[in-house]
Amino acid sequence: MCDYSLHAVASRPAKVGETLISMTFRGTATRGFALESEPNVAVCMLPGTELAFAEDVRYDSRWLWTRTIRERVAKFNTIEKHVPDRHHDAIEFADGRHVLVTQLCEGQRVTVLQLPVSKQPGERRPGMAEESPTSETTPIRRISIT
Repeated sequence: MCDYSLHAVASRPAKVGETLISMTFRGTATRGFALESEPNVAVCMLPGTELAFAEDVRYDSRWLWTRTIRERVAKFNTIEKHVPDRHHDAIEFADGRHVLVTQLCEGQRVTVLQLPVSKQPGERRPGMAEESPTSETTPIRRISIT
């Protein structure tokens, strides 16, 4: 998902191991992730993408306050997709808290640790039972960053 780049900003998918920076995209009031060397290209993530922040995560309401969550590992997710005309991209922490990507303070560095596993549809062979769809979640792994 990459709801901050659908109209005004070029985008591309995230790659494992790259370090991104949180930023406001030129010509928009929306924040997201990009390579520091390519600030005009939003880097999009699938729900379940695991991230490691270089420092504790900071976010704000843009007008009143800045808050810090003393966590550095999170996963990308989407929230309230049924609500139209709002941002859905969020960072989810191990305790279940969410912060919208557009509320992340600018200049935070984040490394893409792991992309979610996506199942590719397999060929159906005659006589094979069809798999029933399951709801899988990607667990958050806690790691130590020094």
